[in-house]
Amino acid sequence: MEILSRTPKKSDLSIYGITEANVNWNLSAEELQRRTVESGMGQETENGTLAVNTGKFTGRSPKDRFLVKDDYTKDKVWWGRINKPIDPDNFDKLHSEVIKYLSGKEIYARDGYVCAHPSYRMNVRTVTEYPWSNFFVNSMFLRLNEDEMEDFEEEWLVLCAPGYVCPDPKAYGIRQGNFSILNFSKKIALVGGSAYTGEMKKGIFSALNLILPVEKNVLPMHCSANVGEDGDTAIFFGLSGTGKTTLSADPKRKLIGDDEHGWTAENVIFNFEGGCYAKVIDLTEEKEPDIYRAIKPGALLENIVFKEGTKQPDYKDSSITQNTRVSYPIEHIDNIMKPSYADNPTNIFFLTCDAFGVLPPISKLSPGQAAYHFISGYTAKVAGTEAGITEPVPSFSACFGEPFMPLHPTVYAEMLSKKMQDAGVNVWLVNTGWSGGPYGVGSRIKLKYTRAMITAAMNGDLDNIDFEQHPIFGLYMPKYIHDVPTEMLDPINTWLQKGAYISKSIQLAHSFHLNFDKFINQASDEIINGGPLIDAHHTLDHHM
Repeated sequence: MEILSRTPKKSDLSIYGITEANVNWNLSAEELQRRTVESGMGQETENGTLAVNTGKFTGRSPKDRFLVKDDYTKDKVWWGRINKPIDPDNFDKLHSEVIKYLSGKEIYARDGYVCAHPSYRMNVRTVTEYPWSNFFVNSMFLRLNEDEMEDFEEEWLVLCAPGYVCPDPKAYGIRQGNFSILNFSKKIALVGGSAYTGEMKKGIFSALNLILPVEKNVLPMHCSANVGEDGDTAIFFGLSGTGKTTLSADPKRKLIGDDEHGWTAENVIFNFEGGCYAKVIDLTEEKEPDIYRAIKPGALLENIVFKEGTKQPDYKDSSITQNTRVSYPIEHIDNIMKPSYADNPTNIFFLTCDAFGVLPPISKLSPGQAAYHFISGYTAKVAGTEAGITEPVPSFSACFGEPFMPLHPTVYAEMLSKKMQDAGVNVWLVNTGWSGGPYGVGSRIKLKYTRAMITAAMNGDLDNIDFEQHPIFGLYMPKYIHDVPTEMLDPINTWLQKGAYISKSIQLAHSFHLNFDKFINQASDEIINGGPLIDAHHTLDHHM
């Protein structure tokens, strides 16, 4: 077993101020796993997969994410609730504290890169306090071959020190002891006080979400993507629980990636990452065969619980967190695109789990509607997902990834709108949620029907079908799809009480309008007109 990969020529961390540390360079996954287990930081499952507990933080801490406000960012970033500023002096003080903290310790350094397309590749060096944080980076960032390691020079540096907790947060301009900070001028991502691995992954994703559109004319997307036998690429946007990973895993299509992609001016879709980071709550081999089978040595399980007296994970157990996770190299999936990029984007699917049972199971969007729904990023939280939620609640996340978007959402939406028109892409809104009534009354749309609708769209079967416009949302609903019950396609037909459907539709449409108010000043007329129509009189006449 190879313990060490090549140490780069430029391997002296004192250039970053880290001194007298015992630095382990580019250790193999096997060696990092051995060290994690021997140090008591993790244990192995019955099939040899590494499992760790991330401690106090079992998810990202969005309120403790900051961007350094300086000459580079001050006029570019959409400052506010999502993108909170920290001044350069406070960053420098925290950076200095983290450097001091890591000095003299046994630490782990790894060189890799993000962006699979060679024209957009960005080298990233990561220095971590824990071996398993380094293990995660090995799975999630793209891996170098040995020759590339020797002469490696990073563009960005990630420093991850979970054990450093800021003793006086207010003095440093932060909220509490943990922090995740991006400095675009110094090209440093600084993580302290949290061992949740997703902070590193989403930190670099957030950096790309500013760099790529501003400097490279590339649209960054929080989406999954796959490519068919004919070379047609499909993109799937969706928030957690809408089916993004499930629906992009198609045995007849090659997976490009499951979470983060770029769309270039040349109409190439490329993966940012070298791995997948999937939720495992309630995971079964039957429901998610690809993910289930990917959990083997080389993967990292986070915050799972073992069945009593065994080394077998209990994926139903959420006693540590609902956000149980696994990360693994993309090669753990059989049917993947190598290298992970493809051209010819043909179909885009916006996935939403509408727990109100109002939206059609599939509808075609005009360019204005596509931009509107992209900016809205709608899904619904159902009862039981969070404390205090007893009936569906609308949830909006701009661009289906608001926490990671440094620019104003309309910047991404207008890029998407232009790209979809230039490339002649079809955009579809797919409701993977309820039909026949809201959550608790209606029933969840069957996965086999959703798959049949998506397949029909990708095969071009809907190109010559008649469409009917939804009277409240203005969406274009196909009148017929093979293997899908026709009455499902217009959701009012599935409700016993037609009046109840109309009032629930108007209620949801108002939620869309209220949410969109904060974007309206920077949205074009075409985008604004892509929203719900809300004409109650017309609605009633139409269906009675």
